[in-house]
Amino acid sequence: MDDEPKVATGREIILEIVRAMRANLEPLLYSTIAPSRFFVYLHPDDYRRLEGILTVVASEARRALDADVQAWNAENQPGRVPLPWRSRDRKARLEAPSDGWAIQFEADADEEMQPGDIAVVSELSLPPPAEFAGSRTRRVTVKSGEAAPRTAEIVDGGPVSASSAGGTVYATLTYEDNAGSHSFAVTRNQVVVGRGGLGYWVDLKLQTAPDVSREHVRLRRDEETGQFFLKDLSSLGTTLDGRAVPPGFEVVDGEKRDSGVEVPLPGQARIGLAETVFLDFEIRRAP
Repeated sequence: MDDEPKVATGREIILEIVRAMRANLEPLLYSTIAPSRFFVYLHPDDYRRLEGILTVVASEARRALDADVQAWNAENQPGRVPLPWRSRDRKARLEAPSDGWAIQFEADADEEMQPGDIAVVSELSLPPPAEFAGSRTRRVTVKSGEAAPRTAEIVDGGPVSASSAGGTVYATLTYEDNAGSHSFAVTRNQVVVGRGGLGYWVDLKLQTAPDVSREHVRLRRDEETGQFFLKDLSSLGTTLDGRAVPPGFEVVDGEKRDSGVEVPLPGQARIGLAETVFLDFEIRRAP
């Protein structure tokens, strides 16, 4: 008798999101921080089958995450222990993200997954203090069919700034890719642009050829001055108004490391990604 084809169910996806949250907790002294963003990758067949109900899956996943936070805190009541670090068994209170849980779904376009596989990228995205060079911590957990989930990869991003408050538009990016013409409003102090993919969370995802890297460039806005900076993270290079941008990384002992190199962006600029996609950048001036 032939085995039934493996599929990813909505229930399994929700449980994997909760497991990914638990796997990427950050314990502090008085609290424990949970990842706030989850990017779920599915095999294209599973994605097409579930596409019409993914908003419901996300809604129930948020409910499950809230319930798990409540259960965690109920299990770790302060009791009579006055200080959290005096008890090895006690864990600090788990704090859910104040802005809610962000959950996105995408079909795996790079053919890295099998039907039934579920890959969840969970990300801690709280900004570090300004005096420290912080990084976003991402953990990728993959559930393959009936096998137990495994942690596949940990990816550290570059320096993170606080998100903009109130949805203020600081700049715009207009471009054309395989899906047509688009305009993207920059409302954060950091925006990552690229093709995205398993283990690569991007704010602006491009539908284009593999010449454009999964994480191609980062735009960073200095919160005090409003000045924008561009960092090249790509394999095939970036241009700014036709001139090559120096890479923002260096290879040491075969490993790619952030070099901290970035270039200032003028108020208007044309950013070329591997000479394949061009982004027209323009700062939005306050009225």
